[in-house]
Amino acid sequence: MRVLFTGGAGKAGRHAVQYLVEQGHRVLNLDLQLLEMEGVDNRVADISNAGQVYDVMTSYAGFDELDPGTGVPAFDAVVHFAAVPRILLKPDNECFRVNTLGTYNVIDAAVKFGVRKIIFASSETSYGVCFADGERKPDYIPIDEEHPTVPEDSYAMSKVVNEVTARSFQRRSGFDIYGIRINNVIEPHEYAQDFPAYMADPDMRRRNIFAYIDARDLGHLVDRCLAVNGLGYEVFNASNDNHSVGLTTSEIIARYYDGVPQKADMAEDETFYSNKKAKRLLGFTPRHDWRHYL
Repeated sequence: MRVLFTGGAGKAGRHAVQYLVEQGHRVLNLDLQLLEMEGVDNRVADISNAGQVYDVMTSYAGFDELDPGTGVPAFDAVVHFAAVPRILLKPDNECFRVNTLGTYNVIDAAVKFGVRKIIFASSETSYGVCFADGERKPDYIPIDEEHPTVPEDSYAMSKVVNEVTARSFQRRSGFDIYGIRINNVIEPHEYAQDFPAYMADPDMRRRNIFAYIDARDLGHLVDRCLAVNGLGYEVFNASNDNHSVGLTTSEIIARYYDGVPQKADMAEDETFYSNKKAKRLLGFTPRHDWRHYL
C-alpha cells in the first residue's frame, strides 16, 4: 500500500514505519523531523496547518513517482501518529491545540481526498489512570475498550476528543477509521535498560496499568489495521500479553487492585490492559515477551 504516515520520526512511529516498510508498503513520513530510514520518503510539514496537510496529502512521495507521467498517485491509507507525545513538554493548551487540530486536519484531508483507510494513535491515558493527580484505580479489571474514558489532563483529553472527531468523520464518510489506544511503548533496548527497575519496584508501572506494548508489535498491529477492512469505526487497546513486572495477576490485584471489580477471569500472567478485541477482530498476535530479553 501507498501510506502517508504522520509522526514517523517519533519513538512509536519509527518502529511502526520500519515494520510497514519491511512488509512492502511505500511510506511517506510527514513530520517536523526527518526520519533517516532506507525506503522512506519525508515531507517536513506541520499537522496543525491545514494547508500543509492538504498539500502533502496530494503530493508525490518521491522523484520516482514522476516517471510514469500519470500524475500524483493516491494514498491507500493514512496512519496518523504525529502529536505532542505527553504532558509536561509544552503548555497544556498548546498540547491540546496541536493534538486536536492536527488530528482534525489529517482526517479531514484524508476523507476529502478519498483515502478510505485511516488509522490514528489514541492512548492508554484516555482511561484516566496514567496522568491522574494522585492514584486513580480503574473502574474494573481488565481494562477493555468499553471502560469509561474520563481523564483530567490536556494530553489525554486531546485523545478523547480525537476519538470523537474520528467517529464523526467515519459516520459522514463510511470509511474505515480505526483508533489505537497505545500503551507504554517499549523499544528493544529498553528491556535491559529499564525492566530490572520495574522488577525491583512494581510501583513504577502502576500508572501504565502494569502493561506495555513492544514497538515492533505495535508495527504489526498497524499492519493488521491496514489489512482488515469493513469495520467502520473501532478503537483497539495495544498491549502485549503479559505484565511488565515480576508479580502474578493475583499478587498485583492484592497489592494494587483490592476491591476493584473483576470483569473477567484472568490468567496469572495476563495483562490488565486487555488486547483481546484486537486479537479477535484484527488477528493481532504480539510476539515480544519481555522474558525473551531479560
